[in-house]
Amino acid sequence: MSKPNVRRVAVIGAGPSGISAVHGLVREKKFDTIRVFERRGRIGGTWIYDAKPDDFPTTSAKNPPPRQIPSTIPGFAPPAAEDTTRRTGIYSTLDSNVGSEVMEFTHTPFPKINSALTTERYGHNNPTRPYAVVAGYLDDLIAPYLNLVTLNTTLEKLEKDGEVWVLTLRQTGRESRGEKVDYWWTERFDAVIVATGHYTVPFVPAIPGLKEFQEKLPGRLEHSKQFRDINEYVGKRVVVVGGNVSAGDLVIDLHRIVSGQLVLSQRGRNEKLDSIWNLRNVRTTSTIKSLSTENNGTVEFTDGFKTSNIDKIIFATGYRLSYPFIQPDPVSESGRLQGFYKHIFKIGDPTLAVVGQVRAALTFRCYEYQAIAVARVLAGRGTLPSILEQKGWEAERLEYKGPTALFHEIAPDFKEYFEGLRAIAGFPAEGSDGYELPPYKDEWVDYGLAILALKDKYVRSLKTASEEIVVKSRL
Repeated sequence: MSKPNVRRVAVIGAGPSGISAVHGLVREKKFDTIRVFERRGRIGGTWIYDAKPDDFPTTSAKNPPPRQIPSTIPGFAPPAAEDTTRRTGIYSTLDSNVGSEVMEFTHTPFPKINSALTTERYGHNNPTRPYAVVAGYLDDLIAPYLNLVTLNTTLEKLEKDGEVWVLTLRQTGRESRGEKVDYWWTERFDAVIVATGHYTVPFVPAIPGLKEFQEKLPGRLEHSKQFRDINEYVGKRVVVVGGNVSAGDLVIDLHRIVSGQLVLSQRGRNEKLDSIWNLRNVRTTSTIKSLSTENNGTVEFTDGFKTSNIDKIIFATGYRLSYPFIQPDPVSESGRLQGFYKHIFKIGDPTLAVVGQVRAALTFRCYEYQAIAVARVLAGRGTLPSILEQKGWEAERLEYKGPTALFHEIAPDFKEYFEGLRAIAGFPAEGSDGYELPPYKDEWVDYGLAILALKDKYVRSLKTASEEIVVKSRL
């Protein structure tokens, strides 16, 4: 492929992937303009804590409804309603679930700080990090580049005009004639890196009766993104829906404080969490067949089990990919980002790239490798295969992973993916501040999964203690 001639680059989002992107771009010392646009009032992305959570989704739409762009821009307009999906899923006792030794960027280690909760559960010097420590780590990393960041600014529309990307932007919190207004304008860039993450729009499966249940029994349906305080569930009758890490954390926290059994509805399950699924006072059942407002909230499952007087149903069912500013929508109906090589480069036009849109990928470290690869390609130093080869990669991956969001799951092929990004990035150019990405190490997976092993040990201790209590009660 021909090398792009890129002088001006926009980065959308100032969370971990956006910080990775700006860090990589600056070090190339090749670009005249680097701008970062962040819709929140601070950096941190999904690691920002919002005391007030997102609303339960009342629609199955992939994207929020588009905003009406003013007829005259640049200019002021009345404030648009808040897009509540920008609120995060962080709660006060949340700790990282990927081992810090491999979650951290290769260039900067995490502070060695544990929370009281994980110290009690997993011991001193464990590989978790409290969310506030992660947020502070990101604050420190963006500090040298904060002059490049424009906060409270949402990308509303992204379109290509010839060889240039046109961004329609909206900034909140401005004032005109003594009143709060939004300010709209456009800017033009040679390349755009989308780093908006994938923990924004909650996914809730379509279930007969769900809409009526939500309308007549408001507050009883939640997505795990809304979870904030364990005290809200004491003595409540609770159903948890899901079979992966978020559902597992909810089961650990709730199984001993709810009223009656904690009901766990699953379509599939992460077998590495079997000790959690088999905890005492947890009844595992099938997927939900229907919801009804009868008997103060009734849930019927496809295996015939039925339970009533339900206070809370928590959907730990993941998120939808959402890029509402890109038209036509690049996300398929089945939930994958289409037409992006290695989940990053738009096939046929690498001046549009996505960083951070991968799953089961060792998080921050993977974002770093992606970002360095993007920065080098945009600087004309990295190397991509031919368009035909890129399309071939996508077709082969569809055969391997299928057409859903699992298409973007890197596990178990970590080495192949990380080494592939190293090959694209190549070596740092003379005169730049770039660095060589370290070779992948097999032990990274062990570091990443270390928390799951500690969690399993802790859960087994709970089961042992519970069994001892039962035995003593019979003596």
